[in-house]
Amino acid sequence: MMRVAILGSGNGGCAAAADWALAGHQVRLFDFPEFREQMSAIYNKGGITANGQLRGFAPLEYVGHDLGEAIQGAELILAIGPAYSSEAFAKAAKEVISKDQIYVVCPGSFGGALVTKKIFNQHATAQKICIGETATLPYASRLVEPGTVYIFLKLKGGILLSTIPMSECDRVFGLFSKVYAGSVKAKNVFQTMLQNANPVIHPVVTLLNTALIERTHGDLLFYEEGVTPAVGKMIRAVDQERIKIGEKLGVEVLPDPKLGVTQGYMVDDNYEYGYAKAPGFKGIKAQDKLDHRYLNEDVGYGLVFMSELAKQLDLKTPMIDSIIHIASAVMERDYRSEAARTLSSIGYTVEDVLKENF
Repeated sequence: MMRVAILGSGNGGCAAAADWALAGHQVRLFDFPEFREQMSAIYNKGGITANGQLRGFAPLEYVGHDLGEAIQGAELILAIGPAYSSEAFAKAAKEVISKDQIYVVCPGSFGGALVTKKIFNQHATAQKICIGETATLPYASRLVEPGTVYIFLKLKGGILLSTIPMSECDRVFGLFSKVYAGSVKAKNVFQTMLQNANPVIHPVVTLLNTALIERTHGDLLFYEEGVTPAVGKMIRAVDQERIKIGEKLGVEVLPDPKLGVTQGYMVDDNYEYGYAKAPGFKGIKAQDKLDHRYLNEDVGYGLVFMSELAKQLDLKTPMIDSIIHIASAVMERDYRSEAARTLSSIGYTVEDVLKENF
């Protein structure tokens, strides 16, 4: 039995907290006071109710807003949330984390581990912390109500894990794989960054269904109805650019449908029909408005990151760049100029990352 701290009470955080607790581990859940409603519901219940692929009531050892108490004695700390949360969690953790603890950003969302490393370097006791990141969240999940999470799918494979430094990957993998048997050790953080397919899928499906999302306020099935063969072809065009970036960096990036089959999302290794027929995506509704993480995070943090990385590698990404431009026009904001997360905005070059990672 391990003590595990989960930072984040959203879809993924609640799924992870329930999963680790149902597997017999002691779980502590932290989130910031602005998420008081969700946290209060979990505190009052004494845990989280899971439905779907994982079922049962998962009692938690601690639920609250004191990060020091949440992570005290934890063998594994999982920071689970959208891309923007990586910085907030790291800033809160840097003064209370202990030198022998393991901290994993899940998912890394293009540079989450690097952002965390920069922040941890500012505090003496955090400088030697082993930091990991995953390419993706191990679940497809949604909160049904505060304290209750529905897990559409727990990934059965293809959960890539990297660490800074990579010499610590075996140690982290040994703990992480206790609950995530489908974990795979990545070559480096570039592989976990680029194997995240959310920016490849979500913006394309959103932009090609913009009118329907606005008209119905999201009353459609995002994958089953939103990904027609033509939409799938656009996803493939973006994915091919992502794969080329990986090739330039010397890491294998699997085509998303191929990885989707390995993870259990999909049964068809096919862009045109695979998403619409995928059992792991069945029943997932579209967002109710365009001002949503499918554009703000996946374009602002993901596609912009890939586009700027490609420039450093002297690669052209016309499809990715087009989606950035269109999304910026639709949302009336300049995602590229915002540079929410790029290697440059974090303070790294490609060479810096490779040096730090090893």
